[in-house]
Amino acid sequence: MTVALSGRASDVRVIGLISLAHGSSHFFHLVLPPMFPWLKDAFALSYAELGLLMSIFFVVSCVVQAASGFLVDRIGARPVLFTGIGLLVLAALIYSQSNGYGMLIIGAVIAGCGNGIFHPVDYTLINHKVSPPNLPYAYSMHGVTGYLGWAAAPAFMVGIAQLSDWRIAFLAAAILEAIILVVLWMNRGQLLDNVKERHEHSRSHADHSGLLPESAFAFLKLPAVWLCWAFFFFSMASTSSLQSFAPSALFNIYQVPLTLGSYYITLLALGSAGGVLFGGFLAAKLQAPEKIVSSCLSITVIMCLALATGFVSPGLIPIIFFMLGFGYGVVAPSRDLLVKRATPQGVAGRVYGIVYSGIDLGAAVGPFIFGIFMDAGLPKALFMGIVLFQLLIIPTVFTVSAKSAPKANAAS
Repeated sequence: MTVALSGRASDVRVIGLISLAHGSSHFFHLVLPPMFPWLKDAFALSYAELGLLMSIFFVVSCVVQAASGFLVDRIGARPVLFTGIGLLVLAALIYSQSNGYGMLIIGAVIAGCGNGIFHPVDYTLINHKVSPPNLPYAYSMHGVTGYLGWAAAPAFMVGIAQLSDWRIAFLAAAILEAIILVVLWMNRGQLLDNVKERHEHSRSHADHSGLLPESAFAFLKLPAVWLCWAFFFFSMASTSSLQSFAPSALFNIYQVPLTLGSYYITLLALGSAGGVLFGGFLAAKLQAPEKIVSSCLSITVIMCLALATGFVSPGLIPIIFFMLGFGYGVVAPSRDLLVKRATPQGVAGRVYGIVYSGIDLGAAVGPFIFGIFMDAGLPKALFMGIVLFQLLIIPTVFTVSAKSAPKANAAS
């Protein structure tokens, strides 16, 4: 396929723009939770009501993500991207002007709609605008900005809320996202994907290889697509549960203060950011994504098992959390290469929409499941459950790799 913008310099620019957009979406994952103490007092809400807002956000995002892939394949990634960012701006404005729980729910629904478009858009643009040798590095930068968005949001929101109030914090988030939208608009030429050219290439590829599914929904019959979905579901269920309940679990098991436990979540995100950078280099050099993923997950399994025993020295816990994040991060670029390998020609947006909807559903389901264990006074079950989820991921990796190999070989 002919790429409109070729060469290392254009690759860097495209990767930077897409990564900026992706980082802003992850930033909005954690715009609302840091404001829970303020919202609880302002509207006399329970923690269950506040938690429901995040469930609404991720469930809506899951549905939109699955659907937006079809839209990306039909009209192109750029208009969908601009619409999604505009919705995030609108959601933050609604949060800032909320007069009760109803408006917060409306904001969560709109934010979920905005968040749901990013993975189909981002990966469609990366796969069609970035030259193949630079793809691992593109996946790496894309991932690292997501983790940095997670790390930045709590400090940004809480810092502004402490200096002024929670309404100003949400307003600042809206302004920040609006600035990002302006930057992307000014560079919109770099984000144009030729939909007609993609469709013509897909038809040509189908004529020569027969690899293109026979209908718009035929890709749903491919086992590799659902195995990738399961990978993302279990992976995000683990990550979101750790982010939600690790501070409380560490307090109950090791008597680690809650404020210190929250700091460990920041270490987890920073470790992940570093891991993604290293993972991109590793994926490019080794070209063995299934081995990288299984090796890193095996190490994180051992770390979580150690935490579940209750015998880890408290001084080692921050190191373990940083290394857990690093392991998760190293996996990300290889994981994305596996998904690309499993994606048939011409249906990238649809496949990424379905596969990455597993992230949102995992984020909605995981904390709900482990919240039950935490309420039951079983904090060690958090780490044991994460171990189980990661063990379920490893077989999917090798199965996806095996099912995708013939297609990749035929296409080469």
